[in-house]
Amino acid sequence: MTRPRWTTTLARRDPEGTMTPKLLFEERLSSGRTELLFVVLTVLFLFLSTWRGIVSGLDGWTVVLLCFFGFFLFYSLNYKWLRIRLTAEALSLRFGLFGWLIAARNIDACFPDDTSLWRIGGAGIHFTPLGGRYRAMFNFLEHPRLVIALKVKKGPSGYCILNQQAG
Repeated sequence: MTRPRWTTTLARRDPEGTMTPKLLFEERLSSGRTELLFVVLTVLFLFLSTWRGIVSGLDGWTVVLLCFFGFFLFYSLNYKWLRIRLTAEALSLRFGLFGWLIAARNIDACFPDDTSLWRIGGAGIHFTPLGGRYRAMFNFLEHPRLVIALKVKKGPSGYCILNQQAG
């Protein structure tokens, strides 16, 4: 796990020649428990689909088990790191292939989240109604979470929940 990194770098030109905004905060989070869960499920479904393929050939159950293997392989690779970047203009979240950009002027409040993981549905990216508003959640299993309340909904979501490093 990495510690949050605060920087005071000035705006700079990127390779395309455009100015990149001043980076105020950047953090990369990972979760050993979440990664272990997805790897165990990936290996389990690989084993089950291989066993089923040897015993019964390529039947419907073998295909279903292979689909679960592919699903958890994708999760194992895609949800390895959550990158959080904050500039004066925007909050950027990147979880594998998926990203979200929230304009800083659209952030209304930020507070700790105490919602049960059973209610959220586990690790990854989730959109769910809670307290009358939709929430977008970018989370791992073991890290505390922050709620970012938005002034104007982004997609169906009025809140964004993300992990924070403890300590």
